Amino acid sequence: MRKPFVAGNWKMNTTEAEAVALARGVAEATSGAACDVAVGVPFPHLGAVRDALRGTPVGVGAQDVHWEPKGAFTGEVSVAMLEDYCRYVIIGHSERRQFFGETDDWVNRKLAAVLASKLDPIVCVGELLEERRGGLTEKVLYRQLRAGLTGLTLSERVTIAYEPVWAIGTGETATPEVAQQACAYIRGVLREIAPAAADAMRIQYGGSVNAENALSLLSLPDIDGALVGGASLKADQFGAICASARA
Repeated sequence: MRKPFVAGNWKMNTTEAEAVALARGVAEATSGAACDVAVGVPFPHLGAVRDALRGTPVGVGAQDVHWEPKGAFTGEVSVAMLEDYCRYVIIGHSERRQFFGETDDWVNRKLAAVLASKLDPIVCVGELLEERRGGLTEKVLYRQLRAGLTGLTLSERVTIAYEPVWAIGTGETATPEVAQQACAYIRGVLREIAPAAADAMRIQYGGSVNAENALSLLSLPDIDGALVGGASLKADQFGAICASARA
């Protein structure tokens, strides 16, 4: 039985004071939740949020990482730099791919570095609107998964987040049927890549998840949680999503 996992992605939001207040609010709103809970925090606030959440079940995550251990990579952050601050790290988010040129090869390198560390990865995959309209969803997902995960030793430490890019920050949400179909396809590809680990790996849905639609999404057999964007910036809404995962 896979335990549900709901993670918030705060993206480029919050000052340090706002981040601390939000973290404390999340800890209160998710107290007693039957799912694993984490928040993906901007780099400058990792220390403050780590301290605010110490002693609570809420995990701390970073929003990106570089694969090199050290060196002349201005603006980048290594695995070793993150290990003292957080447990999770998001890799290959659609915004990194879309706006910053993240490639499947980069995802693979980052995942290799994370799996060699104490951190647990959340690996994002998903199709653009034109790709869905062109009937290419499965082709895109297959490419991203094979290129991003192949050659690595996978286990339940790895979470996959399915993010239909057309549903992120748009107010559009994949119907439960569409979301389940895509996540079931992802599960099938995982069984090809890592047959021994595939059924233990969790698959999150990400794309305008909110308190109103969470239950219909999180009750599906191949959706094991959510990667939540905008709604994770409001502790009460995020708490309601986690409560849906419990249900």
